[in-house]
Amino acid sequence: MSEIREIQVPDIGDFKDLPVIEVLVKPGDTVAVDDPLLTLESDKASMDVPSSEAGVVVSVNIKEGDRLSQGSLILTLQVAVDTLPAAQPAASSFVETQAESGAREVVQPPLIGAVKPATVAPANASARAPHASPSVRSYARKLGVDVSRVQATGKGGRMLREDVERFVKDALVRLHSPGQPAGHSGRLDLLPWPEVDFARFGQIEKVALSRIKKISGANLSRNWVMIPHVTNNEEVDITELEAFRQQLNQEGGKEAVKYTLLAFLIKAAVATLKAFPAFNSSLGDEEGEPILIVKQYYHIGFAADTPNGLVVPVIRDVDQKGIAQIVSECAELARKARDGKLGPADMSGGTFTVSSLGGIGGTGFNPIINAPEVAILGVTRAQIRPCWDGQAFAPRLILPLALSWDHRVVDGAAAARFLQHLAGLLADFRRITL
Repeated sequence: MSEIREIQVPDIGDFKDLPVIEVLVKPGDTVAVDDPLLTLESDKASMDVPSSEAGVVVSVNIKEGDRLSQGSLILTLQVAVDTLPAAQPAASSFVETQAESGAREVVQPPLIGAVKPATVAPANASARAPHASPSVRSYARKLGVDVSRVQATGKGGRMLREDVERFVKDALVRLHSPGQPAGHSGRLDLLPWPEVDFARFGQIEKVALSRIKKISGANLSRNWVMIPHVTNNEEVDITELEAFRQQLNQEGGKEAVKYTLLAFLIKAAVATLKAFPAFNSSLGDEEGEPILIVKQYYHIGFAADTPNGLVVPVIRDVDQKGIAQIVSECAELARKARDGKLGPADMSGGTFTVSSLGGIGGTGFNPIINAPEVAILGVTRAQIRPCWDGQAFAPRLILPLALSWDHRVVDGAAAARFLQHLAGLLADFRRITL
């Protein structure tokens, strides 16, 4: 027994009227649950829309160039009712690139495809306009790049932001020409990437990168190259805070919420962002002039470890929530990340990110800023150290902090004051009520 069912665009967060850049099925095709049906593109990401049902495609109701929103009809599907699997939230298979969200990317993201090195095409190589979205064209204009000279490597000849960035990098390398001494006028003199046959030296194993790493790798490379990173380090005495945290957990019993240091860090970070609003901003432009967009909301991302790589879920309106609610939302988002059920709305809109490795170890690291944010806080494991109290050495729990910041927006003095303010709150959490 079978019936005809309509498949619609599921919840895709705040996105509306997204253009269809590729239709992946046709009438007569057999699809399974979570098979991609089409690809949408926003100014933040390319995303595959998966099927929420299994069956045979009867009719396709969309074509390339159409604009879709949540609830738009995609196709009709002949579904076997007696063997119908339970519907799954289709939004869980989406992923945003970290170009805008922070996301830093997610379990079960769509495979956008391996990016090939961009090459320069002659300006008159083709009279046809390149297939680039408005956001990519705007990005190219900001960098002074003629899109007709960029080789597109995306699906169906679609131009990616990564193609524009690689064009710029190649242009920087080509600035160095014979007859000019290297190292002058800001020119780069880079050797080509080494190509090595590693099997010549011993046994090897080829392991495919996870989808998360394929997507996030390009974003991290862009962020590291395009943002002038500087990292400030600080240490804070959290002896009293840790005692308070343990006391709360003991009072709550086994069934109560378990307070984590991350929740206190997130809450203290928001109080510090209110005192230093430039760190809660993003760079933008208005009529070709750079501006600073200072946000009046506080959506904090946190790095969550999953079997397939790191993802960055976002807790919204942290300034309006208590520690217990932050703990609960962190646990729920981390669970969704491990299960591969984070949707675009779970990873978008972040204004600041906390990346904590305290549960793993380490004494410090330089976190990469999650564009378009302008700063990120890195935290490693707290350790007991002997500290001088004016009369004797006493054991104290010391937490290392690392703040990476965008030098185009803030400077070293502001970063130092930011960390001092944050450290003061963590050392005496009562100050957060002031």
